[in-house]
Amino acid sequence: MQTLSILVVCLVAITTLAQSQSLFREPLSPRIANYKISVVLDPSQKTLSGKETLTWRNASTDRISELQFHLYLNAFKNSRSTFMKEFGGANRGVQMEAGGWGWTDVTSMSTSDGEDLTRSMEFIHPNDDNGEDQTVLRVPLSRPLLPGQSIQLTIGFKAKLPRVFARTGYFQNFFMIGQWFPKIGVYEFAGQRYATTGQWNCHQFHSNTEFYADYGVYDVDMTLPKEYVLGATGIPVSSKDNGDGTKTVTHHAEDVHDFAWTASPHFLDLTEQWRDVKIRVLMQPQRAHQAERYFASAKIALEYFDKHVGKYPYPNLTIVDPAYGGMGAGGMEYPTLITAGSLWGAGTWVRFAEAVVIHEFGHQYWYGLVGNNEFEEAFLDEGFNQYTETRILDESYGTKNSMLNLPGVSLGDLESSRMAYTSMPNPKVAPTATFGWLFKQGGYGNLTYQKTALFMTTFDRLVGRAVMDTIMKTYFERWKFKHPCWRDFLAVVNKVVPKYHGNKFGKDLSWYFDQVLYGTDVCDYELTSIGNNEVVSPQGMVDRDGKKVLADTRNDSTKGPQLYDSKVVASRLGEVKLPTSVLVHFDNGQEVREPWDGQSRWIEFRYRRPEKITWAKVDPDTVMVIDMNLNNNSKTTEPARAPLWKYTVKFLFWLQNLLQIGAVVG
Repeated sequence: MQTLSILVVCLVAITTLAQSQSLFREPLSPRIANYKISVVLDPSQKTLSGKETLTWRNASTDRISELQFHLYLNAFKNSRSTFMKEFGGANRGVQMEAGGWGWTDVTSMSTSDGEDLTRSMEFIHPNDDNGEDQTVLRVPLSRPLLPGQSIQLTIGFKAKLPRVFARTGYFQNFFMIGQWFPKIGVYEFAGQRYATTGQWNCHQFHSNTEFYADYGVYDVDMTLPKEYVLGATGIPVSSKDNGDGTKTVTHHAEDVHDFAWTASPHFLDLTEQWRDVKIRVLMQPQRAHQAERYFASAKIALEYFDKHVGKYPYPNLTIVDPAYGGMGAGGMEYPTLITAGSLWGAGTWVRFAEAVVIHEFGHQYWYGLVGNNEFEEAFLDEGFNQYTETRILDESYGTKNSMLNLPGVSLGDLESSRMAYTSMPNPKVAPTATFGWLFKQGGYGNLTYQKTALFMTTFDRLVGRAVMDTIMKTYFERWKFKHPCWRDFLAVVNKVVPKYHGNKFGKDLSWYFDQVLYGTDVCDYELTSIGNNEVVSPQGMVDRDGKKVLADTRNDSTKGPQLYDSKVVASRLGEVKLPTSVLVHFDNGQEVREPWDGQSRWIEFRYRRPEKITWAKVDPDTVMVIDMNLNNNSKTTEPARAPLWKYTVKFLFWLQNLLQIGAVVG
């Protein structure tokens, strides 16, 4: 009986542990890469010492003769890396300080059967001719890895963390540790995304680009001083006091494609709950009053994505508030862990904290759960995420004041995106669908984030919100835990839109996205002119040359009603062609809405009626938020009543630039 009781207790304990680690759950992702990592942080030397066991499965039908790894801390190794050559002196508003370099050295690599691969390792540079870049490691295999086979590697590595610069590093005793371990690239088989033959997709680390990796399972042991508070991807499963002033904390994560962690002795560890998701905020003590803003905005984001996109599948979310001096690590996303940031002294009149949390949480979906390639199609995560961010912020906090709310001056998030895009010196500098590192003349941020948000919002308003939600939900459910590309999203669009609209927009919506995504043309429609000419009745009247003309009967009530020949002219100044309409308003309050396919350079609408036109507007519902100049969309015959608006716009533009200097969203 006692033995049976012990067995029952053990079974309950094992079951509880397994359930806490989701070991009995059906895998959500292909789980191509499984990592077991033990790492020791030396906070005084700012170093990591690690041992990694990687099990990687060949999910293709190819014979694979080499492996490729990301070693992204080497972007900060010296001034000769591709990243440092591209970044132009500062990244995310932060400059690299003298002596702040960081790197990763792979000290050993061997297979499970004892073969030493260390001597065969070599650095490659697939994107440029920079032979000194060491962010991609190639490892030839003595025997090809056959389809369906797995390989297990034991990897030793040492890393020096950089002074917080671009997403990762340290400031004093605050550590944000991302891209810190040798991470295997993605092997794309023929037919996956754009691959025509099997290939490694493992790009160098560039100033503009972020990450792309396969889904898997992580078990990570992190050893650090016991007084440090630790946050990491996944869920904590154990913590051990080592008796030497250190502790080892183990985290387990499933169906994720990256692992990041943070540590500091000063964090305030705060928690709240949203449904079955535990929200944890690691807060700087001097900004503790901002914590509630983080919690509130995270709950808003969770609720909105759950309703409009799909279910958040993880049991937790950790939000990190970086230390002063460590803001280069702010505004960044990793699976189940995001970094935020707030402005000193900023009250709710500026929603910087809310915007960063909502934006970075959105990346749990666009890049996290739908694992697109951020190097090659950044608009699929940054742009889609910016689009959903504008929806959440404007609908939650107010269309006119979601970003800024001061007496007499306000600014919404969508309008902020509009201002950033329309104020570009050259909005035609490159197509949005450009590889991130090929934006050689600038424009990456405004075109990838802001323009995408605008053309997605325009498309939303063209097809209707219900249709757009169906598109986003379908895309999410079809491609979560996979690696989609643009054509996969377009396939969803082409299936959903005709189902609701028939042939109204055509069976293939490429005509729209070819213009706004693959082209560099701009959209600009104008209400060009309004004319009202009085009509006179046929009575004897002679002009100054003695010719008979129509008499003026405006004051003769016996001759019938007074009439006007009126016209409205609308023009297409830009090259982008979109269907729209023109709303014409008469002085008796009546209105006429005229459809226009938007193809011609101009269109004219004529009327003969007793009323005069008082104003007219092209795109009256403001569907085309991608229009470069909304101020020329309307005209009126009445005197202007708001001459000071142009000065308000100038002030908002100045303030937006000020906020962008402090913004570090990823």
